[in-house]
Amino acid sequence: MHVPPYKIKVVEPISLPGPEHRRQALARAGYNTFLLHSSDVFVDLLTDSGTSASSQQQRAAMELGDEAYAGSRSFFRLERAVRQVYGYKHTIPTHQGRGAEHLLSRVLVQPGQLVASNLYFTTSRVHAELAGGVWKDVSVDEAKDPQLSYPWKGNIDVHRLEDLIREAGPENIAFVRLEACLNMAGGQPFSIENLVEVRAVTLDFGLPLILDATRSSENALFVKRREDGFAHHSLGEIMKLIADLSDGAVFSSKKDHFVPIGGLVAVNDDALAERLRELVVVYEGFPHYGGMSGAAMEALAVGIHEAVDERIVGHYVDQTAHLAALLVQAGVPIVLPPGAHAVFLDAKRFLPHIPQHEFPAQALAAAIYLAGGVRTMERGIVSGQHGAEPYDGLELVRLTLPRRVYTQEHLDYVAEVVADLHRHADTIPGLRMTYAPEQLRFFQARFEPLAPFSVGGIEGHALELSA
Repeated sequence: MHVPPYKIKVVEPISLPGPEHRRQALARAGYNTFLLHSSDVFVDLLTDSGTSASSQQQRAAMELGDEAYAGSRSFFRLERAVRQVYGYKHTIPTHQGRGAEHLLSRVLVQPGQLVASNLYFTTSRVHAELAGGVWKDVSVDEAKDPQLSYPWKGNIDVHRLEDLIREAGPENIAFVRLEACLNMAGGQPFSIENLVEVRAVTLDFGLPLILDATRSSENALFVKRREDGFAHHSLGEIMKLIADLSDGAVFSSKKDHFVPIGGLVAVNDDALAERLRELVVVYEGFPHYGGMSGAAMEALAVGIHEAVDERIVGHYVDQTAHLAALLVQAGVPIVLPPGAHAVFLDAKRFLPHIPQHEFPAQALAAAIYLAGGVRTMERGIVSGQHGAEPYDGLELVRLTLPRRVYTQEHLDYVAEVVADLHRHADTIPGLRMTYAPEQLRFFQARFEPLAPFSVGGIEGHALELSA
């Protein structure tokens, strides 16, 4: 594991609540880790969204924030950073990534049109469907096999994409979406070779190619490390190449850009940019701030440049690899190869006694919290099923690493908790869903166990580790 390219200047105290406290907190949360209070959590691996540590350069830049409603200097610095790093002509800021997804879907998606994507992301899909669109998966088959060590599970199946376009007709395709470090497949990258092929298809049929570039830094790092011909390219050169092969991108800047709030849509087409600016006024704010403060835009502008620093990106990707290696060594089933921003546990193999309709990934996330105060999140049927449609996809638990936050000792502790729990996996019961909202149910759904949770010898061991 590489030495971190930073030293710690400010710390936040954390403590491990006792076993009975955790049990009561989990029950109050309806066995949904999203509904836990942060004060009830010891190591928080729920998400990397808005939870990374800011750099001193970002904190200093915030003091320059221009809070003018219109014509803010901070916006123009942000716009310049996007052009320098990614090359996109137009920048439309939003309060976070789902604001960008919403604007793009409102502009590009007409009722009945299809959105072709490598798998899906929850909020991206919902915004397209609320606009009347129909989501279509054109991912490669390898993306659905957690045990297969295929390096490019984020690729689009080009033949499947072409067949879909010909069958539906290009006029019935809203846009083609390619997500960097595909979340629902375990944080898996696409190759430049595949991106070039997908771009050629979209040009042939006259369709927009839009990136979900939220985690494009990690994707670029995997390209540099894995793909022939890119070892001697800088991370910035690869990022710029990825952007050049698209018509635009949405970013949740709360990930790669190390900020607690913020996002953007970046496009090259003048007419598309104007339509997006018209809607940003309605839903987000004036085009010169889009729901962010001037201070937030300053931090984001700095974070965009930090996102092409290979030392920074390489370290947090290597942290994920370190945690993955510990779990593999302990025999814990995970998605292979390890992704960039998280390690994904394969709940179907971890809990083979729990059928999918009893929510094995949700149950496993609850058990991990109960065992050691570690908060993770479900990526399975709760996240994947929409309404009454069937779902027989991956059942994953995501252990997401906030950037520049946790030390190797924290990761070692997490690995011990999960490995020990795996040895007592048969003590974990399934769940019954007692409440679910109509949209994005994984955020707020509530559950109850079908039998008492008993985690064997985990609680005492976890307490000993934290002493």
